[in-house]
Amino acid sequence: MSKRKICVVVTARPSYSRIKTALQAIKDHPKLELQLVVAASALLDRYGSAVNYIVNDGFEISAKVFNVLEGENLTAAAKTTGIGILELSTVFDNLKPDMVVTIADRFETMATAIAASYMNIPLVHIQGGEVTGNIDEKVRHAITKLADYHFVASEGAKQRVLKLGEESESVFNTGCPSIDLAKNVLEKPELNFDPYQKYGGVGSSPDLSNGYIVVMQHPVTTEYADSRKHINETLQAINTISIPVLWFWPNVDAGADGTSTGIRSFREKFKPNHIHFFKNMEGEDFLRLLVNSKCLIGNSSVGIRECAYLGVPVVNIGTRQNKRERGNNILDVEYDSSAIEKAILHWLHNPKPNLSTVYGGGDAGVQIANLLAESPLRFHKTITY
Repeated sequence: MSKRKICVVVTARPSYSRIKTALQAIKDHPKLELQLVVAASALLDRYGSAVNYIVNDGFEISAKVFNVLEGENLTAAAKTTGIGILELSTVFDNLKPDMVVTIADRFETMATAIAASYMNIPLVHIQGGEVTGNIDEKVRHAITKLADYHFVASEGAKQRVLKLGEESESVFNTGCPSIDLAKNVLEKPELNFDPYQKYGGVGSSPDLSNGYIVVMQHPVTTEYADSRKHINETLQAINTISIPVLWFWPNVDAGADGTSTGIRSFREKFKPNHIHFFKNMEGEDFLRLLVNSKCLIGNSSVGIRECAYLGVPVVNIGTRQNKRERGNNILDVEYDSSAIEKAILHWLHNPKPNLSTVYGGGDAGVQIANLLAESPLRFHKTITY
């Protein structure tokens, strides 16, 4: 019997960590054949070349799609999506997958969903049904209506997808595959590598033995014009903290130029001796870095998801993760340097929070592979509204 061909499209570095264990489970499943397509910023060096980690992890890439327009503004995002539709349509026509899997809510994932839907290929959406309050939410819910199957990460997300009118037989709470990685890390949490030696980066190399914090802050697409102002508030707060800081570069979103320029300007002006900057890091290494940190600062979803499971304190800045389900590891603050500093000091002087399984217990990858193997190949909806 021929294997069912599952085409998974990875468009950005966060998407890879969100799907890695599912990719491995698909690859290992006797009834499935993995077709892996890598596209958009996952191919670009300036955003950490996630494709290199994918290859090093042993995955064979079926196709690459270069579709990112320079500019990090709203027009570039729209055109990048359009180019993605054109290119992915050709890829799907060549690969002829039985099912296509798209991940989460970045603007590039819309291209995957539209191309698969118009080509009558059953579409599977990972991590639908969540809320954040920015453009990602519009993309996420739009993909929900295009998708035929929904593998959500929490019970709240499942109920939201059902309220959007999707059939209960097509909605499954698998948890988030990134929690699978977090579970592996929690079993052996020791920091077993030198981040400076393994990943390079720029800036000073402060001693991490007495503790450190991690920063990852992205621009907010609906507030992209204020991205430099937003990052300046965080930079100002971090500059007052003497503890070592490991800072990660932002995603390729509208406003990324403002965020990046703000960081570079700060670095040149103050030449801080307690901050080191990285482009990217392997998923499990990054989680191991987090679990050994004092706290995470910024607005990344890793603070909401993996850090909840790992029990890592988080200072969540601004609106990017607005209304997303969370554990008790989050302190929410506005774009205000004094509020950010106060929240950091709170976590530095208080015990770490308890662990939370709001986004699953660490077996999402296997669940997803089994569902992909057994679900009917359908690309139409029969529900009556």
